[in-house]
Amino acid sequence: MIDLKSLPLHTLKETLTSSGEQPYRAKQIYEWLHQHLVESFTEMKNLPKATRDYLSANYTLPTFTPTDIQESKGDGTRKYLFSLADENYIESVFMKYKHGNSVCISSQVGCRMGCTFCASSIDGLVRSLTAGEMLEQIYAITRHTIERISNVVVMGIGEPLDNYEALLTFIKMLSDEYGLNISQRNITVSTCGLTPEIYRLADEKLQINLALSLHSAIDEKRTLLMPINKVYPVVEVIKACQYYFEKTGRRLTFEYSLINDVNDSMEDAMALKELIFSFKYPCHINLIPLNPVKERDYQASFAKKVKDFKNTLEKYQINVTIRREMGRDIDGACGQLRRYRV
Repeated sequence: MIDLKSLPLHTLKETLTSSGEQPYRAKQIYEWLHQHLVESFTEMKNLPKATRDYLSANYTLPTFTPTDIQESKGDGTRKYLFSLADENYIESVFMKYKHGNSVCISSQVGCRMGCTFCASSIDGLVRSLTAGEMLEQIYAITRHTIERISNVVVMGIGEPLDNYEALLTFIKMLSDEYGLNISQRNITVSTCGLTPEIYRLADEKLQINLALSLHSAIDEKRTLLMPINKVYPVVEVIKACQYYFEKTGRRLTFEYSLINDVNDSMEDAMALKELIFSFKYPCHINLIPLNPVKERDYQASFAKKVKDFKNTLEKYQINVTIRREMGRDIDGACGQLRRYRV
C-alpha cells in the first residue's frame, strides 16, 4: 500500500482522479494531512464516507506516537523515541530557541556511513525513511507540544543524501504553501560528503542550508573518522561545495567535532584554515566539542583546546563559532542519536 503522506499534491491529484475521485478532493486531503496533521482518515470530516473508506483500503498513513520522551534538565530539549510500523525505532529532537522552535529529524533507520565517533552508525543501516515518515516526525512533535516549528534540521539518524529522492520530496512538501509552509531558508541538511548527490542537490537550486560534516581537513585523519573519505576525499568534497554555492548562493556550514588528541592540534587548525582559504566562498565553521557515545573511545577536547582552536581560526578572519550543545544529558546532542532504545 502507498504511503499517502509521501505524495506531493500534484501526484495525489493525479492518483485520485485516475481512481474516479474529483480533483478538488486532493487539496482537501492534502490540507488535512499537512496542515491539520490528522492521525486517521476518519478525521477528514468534509470527505464522503466512501472516499474515506477508499483511502483506508488503498493507502497507509504513517502516524507516530512517542514510545518515550526524555527532557533535558539543563535546557528543556526533548528527545522523542518513535516506533515505526515495521517495529524499527528512530529518534528526533525538539529544541527551543529565542528565534523559534527547531526540530532535528532522522532520515534513515540506522546509517551505513560508519563514522567512528557517531552512535547513529552503530549496527549499520536497516532502511531509509519515506518522505511521509520524515514529515511525521515534525507533525508528531507539533501535536505533542502544540507549538509551531519554525526550523528543521535533517541531522538525526542516517545520511540524508543517501536517501536522496525521499529527502527532495520531503523538502518540497515541507515548504509547500498547502503544508506547514516552512521556508526553505529555515531547513538545514547535513551530509558527510556524498559528492555526486551534492552536485545533484545544487542543480535543484533550492534555498536550503547545506552543512558538511568535515571533522578534519587532513585526508588521513578524516578517513580514520569517516570511512566515506576513502571514496570522496576532502578536495573533491570541497569542489562539490563550491559548486553548491555557485548554483544556490547559499553560505555553507562546515561542522567540526573536536576530539581530544585526534583533530584538535594547531596543525589541524592550520590545515582547516588552508582548506577554508581554498574554498574561497562565504562559509561558517561550527566547532562542536565531541559528545560522548558509550560504545566509542573518543573523548571531547578540553575547553582550552577548543578556545585556542577557535582563536587560531579567527586570527585569519574565518567565521567560526562553538556550538551550544543542547540535550547532551539525554543523549540528544549531535552524534548521539541512535535507532533503538539503549
